[in-house]
Amino acid sequence: MEQLHALAQAAGVAREWTDVEGRQQIVADDALAAVLTALGHEAGSAGQIARSLATVGQRRAALPPMLVADCGASIPLPFAPSRAEATGEDGGTRPLALDGDRLTAPDTPGYYDLVLDGRALKLAVAPARCPLPAAAARRPWGVSLQIPALRSAQPSPFGTFGDLAEAAWVLGAAGADALAINPVHALFPGHGVGYSPYSPSSRLFLNGAMGDPALVGLPPLAPSPEAGPLIDWAEALPQRLAELRKVFAALTPAQRARMAATDDAMLRRHALFDALDCHFRPAGAHGWRDWPAAFHDPAGSAASRFAAEHPDEIAFHLFVQWLAREGLEAAQSAARGAGMGVGLIADLAVGVDPAGSDAWSLRHAMLDGLTIGAPPDPLGPLGQNWSITGFSPEGLRASAYEPWIAMIRAAMSAGGGLRIDHAFGLARLWVIPQGGATRDGAYLSYPFDDLIRLVTLEAHRAKAFVIAEDLGTAPYGFTQAVTERQMLGMRVLWFERAADHGFIGPQDYEPLSAAMSGTHDTVTVAGWWRGRDLDWAEKLGRLPEGTSRAEAEAIRDWDRGLLWSTLDHTAPRPAPDNPAPVVDAAIAHIARTPAAIALVALEDLLGLEEQPNLPGTITEHPNWRRRCNAPTADLIADAQVRQRCATLGGPDAR
Repeated sequence: MEQLHALAQAAGVAREWTDVEGRQQIVADDALAAVLTALGHEAGSAGQIARSLATVGQRRAALPPMLVADCGASIPLPFAPSRAEATGEDGGTRPLALDGDRLTAPDTPGYYDLVLDGRALKLAVAPARCPLPAAAARRPWGVSLQIPALRSAQPSPFGTFGDLAEAAWVLGAAGADALAINPVHALFPGHGVGYSPYSPSSRLFLNGAMGDPALVGLPPLAPSPEAGPLIDWAEALPQRLAELRKVFAALTPAQRARMAATDDAMLRRHALFDALDCHFRPAGAHGWRDWPAAFHDPAGSAASRFAAEHPDEIAFHLFVQWLAREGLEAAQSAARGAGMGVGLIADLAVGVDPAGSDAWSLRHAMLDGLTIGAPPDPLGPLGQNWSITGFSPEGLRASAYEPWIAMIRAAMSAGGGLRIDHAFGLARLWVIPQGGATRDGAYLSYPFDDLIRLVTLEAHRAKAFVIAEDLGTAPYGFTQAVTERQMLGMRVLWFERAADHGFIGPQDYEPLSAAMSGTHDTVTVAGWWRGRDLDWAEKLGRLPEGTSRAEAEAIRDWDRGLLWSTLDHTAPRPAPDNPAPVVDAAIAHIARTPAAIALVALEDLLGLEEQPNLPGTITEHPNWRRRCNAPTADLIADAQVRQRCATLGGPDAR
């Protein structure tokens, strides 16, 4: 099987990997062959493997459609050209220095049209570092929140960009510099089942259900009954789609024409996807894989004919995207108008639903027959299959990274920062063959150097900073590379422990990081102190194997002592049923770190016990369904909450 292993190495599929306990693991040959086959490398026989090896070698030796480099860097080429010219975005053309088979990149960041001896390709040139959060008189701080959880005085089934704009005004007035929001990628229109923001239909476009007509000067949505503490997505999303159709129907022809006008071919294709999804979903279809085969090709005659026969439906979905885009920009304008130095920090999901718009529109650049997840570890002995897909390494190279750049640009378009979920995916992803067990997957490497340069270039163009989510075991070289690029790591209270398992002091947090009280996937401070996470673990049978609830309580009580000894050296330790002083102390702890930005979850700012999402659950826990119990303005008016805001921005912070 040496040739199979050679093919895997050439194709970037790792045969060996190290688990979280530092043990070497080997991918079985049949699993390796399944992953390679899904990537388009035939591996069923010695002859197929030899041909696949030759094809991979030819691709690697060829001049790629895009070269990606740092400013002024020397770039190796597969041949020695005699002349090189680059045309920048300003239209100016300049010769580039050559030294044999090495090319010197321009000193100015940007995208260039490059010609080497008459052969045309693209050139991307990145600056050395990403921007950092602006820090004038003090270190900036912000609040991370789930937009659907927000409420306003007007009853609604879930929060929208209008509620986000209101929250921006309120929290900006309280001194916040940033709002870190959940992903706002496009979901399937009106589909009340697939509502996780981390399983979108498209990362290029927006969740139209978040649009708020009143935010952009249109008549408001009809009032709805007061919703309870949990969002009923199954009812709310179809209802919202119907309401938006009524808004669209009431527009004048001139308004429709203006709001649906676009020369963006990909946006029109996404609107066509949403129209087809609405057309076929009532018959039970979930996405394009369940449509009639004739509609699988977005440029095919069936799809084109449908678009021609349903112009109003296409225009409606273009209007929904316009409404969402204008609403998100209005929320950012509200944040900056309220005095926030950063405004919105967007969140980029790691993948998309294989049946969604991106997978339909960009099939040439996407993984096919593979889903993304995580390998087995002590917390998940069976591993995790997230049932999402993403770009393929070869697809990215062959497309000159065009769809990937468009995705990053879209994510940075309306804010001052971007968090990249599971940023390790810039270097490698655990991919699982369709129908296979999670343990039958393997790590697939990505063009890491190119991708972090492109992120840095787009951050430079957008004047936005980058938070690279780095929780877990980092691939070799990852931490050094993102640190050199000035991307911020995530330093979450619960994971910042010393060798003796105690919690580290605020002075020990890394300056090039975002200090955080928690994430959407972690227990809140109040919930941890009370043991609410233990309640859920016991209820769902998720306590560590061989550990009783009493034993878990004893461990937690010891950990409470460790945490409190770090947070406060003077006051007596609060009782488990008195978490408020612990929340105050935890926020003060985060505020004192030297991190580039401090982020506190809204749940922690309010002292809530329940977390937005419980990883590893779907329906067992009300993931992405919790709502605040009052409008944001009322919540922030609470004296204790205002004191926490003052702590974050006070003179003792950092």
